[in-house]
Amino acid sequence: MAKKRERRVAPSSNRGQDRVEPSGQLRDANRQHIVTFVLFFCVAVATAMLAYRIKYAPTANPTDYAFYERGIVKPDVNYQEILTENGKVSENTSGRHFAYPVLAYITPWNSKGYDMAKWFNSKFTHLSPIWYDLKSQGNSLILEGRHNADMGWISDLRMAGDAWVLPRVVLEAFPAELLTKKKQRSKAINLIVNECKEMGYDGIVLESWSRWAAYRILHDPSLRNLALQFIKELGDALHGVSLERNDKQWLQLVYVIGPPHSEKLQPHDFGPKDLQSVDDAVDGFSLMTYDFSGPNNPGPNAPLKWIHSTLQLLLGTNKNSALARKIFLGINFYGNDFVLTGGPGGGAITGRDYLSLLEKHKPELQWEKNSAEHLFFYSDDESNYHAVFYPSPMSISVRLEEARKWGCGISIWEIGQGLDYFFDLL
Repeated sequence: MAKKRERRVAPSSNRGQDRVEPSGQLRDANRQHIVTFVLFFCVAVATAMLAYRIKYAPTANPTDYAFYERGIVKPDVNYQEILTENGKVSENTSGRHFAYPVLAYITPWNSKGYDMAKWFNSKFTHLSPIWYDLKSQGNSLILEGRHNADMGWISDLRMAGDAWVLPRVVLEAFPAELLTKKKQRSKAINLIVNECKEMGYDGIVLESWSRWAAYRILHDPSLRNLALQFIKELGDALHGVSLERNDKQWLQLVYVIGPPHSEKLQPHDFGPKDLQSVDDAVDGFSLMTYDFSGPNNPGPNAPLKWIHSTLQLLLGTNKNSALARKIFLGINFYGNDFVLTGGPGGGAITGRDYLSLLEKHKPELQWEKNSAEHLFFYSDDESNYHAVFYPSPMSISVRLEEARKWGCGISIWEIGQGLDYFFDLL
């Protein structure tokens, strides 16, 4: 804004008297315009800075940048930064940064997961302890796993936050008998529903599709329809029971689905038609977008392009749809240490293993752009050459952004296997 000019007069020997001063009214107007300009300028700068941060910080929630401002969400991270920054976990564990639902798995063989679930309770909307198996026993069925249930832990969780507890149930019963016999289906459903009622759970996470695929029953159209029908019957039965602690909510069903490993769906793959078929009966789908590689084919844990193509295959163009919001996109908190010489070998590693390797070998980390993952190489004491793929703040952040673009939640396998500062991203 231009400053108002003073009125000019003809030159005079008495300049002090000839000069005309602005009136009091004009002075007030000038002052108001200057103040307005300064306020406008400050707001414009603040808005521009916020827009820059939203655009360039790969996070779903633009209201918290502390973790990104630490400068470790980047491709060119080094091992010393990881060792140092992992000990700087935010003291504020109460806020959720990721905008969509977060399902976290906890395994009995990794007690750290139980502690992380309590400490970062409000980061999660769903918690799934790995407790139950439904098995065939002669001509009947049994539900094993109650001995794993830790009711004190559940009580602590509910005192600290609102995350739902949905134990995982793996369906190991012989599928042909279970699916073709109505009494068997009813027995399985009753066992699951009654366990939820007696133990005060909020529902279950059911894993069965991979078992059915292993038995090759999904190639048979009639058996496949029965499999989908069982999922729908179980969902309907769970939805018919109100929660003990909230009679306005019902028991939930989250169903575990595997991603395709090729560009085209195979007969055993869970596809978009299956997704739509059971949509009304299922409250969420835990999509296992990890384990892309293995000891026989070393490589990244979950290439970003593979994740994107999987979502595209399942959802098509339905981004941010009601169906997309039911997807819990799988994110691994574990890594893999592959032996590249001397034959196939190696396997999954946890955060503790990873930190030990960094301390011992002081490797140079590399950002693999195509997969959007960090890796490093090292030689062990027997001169075997290794490749290590493990999540990093950058790789996790990129996957959170992918989930946000689609409108999906995330599921983490599993929270005890990650580094402590991963939780600052959630």
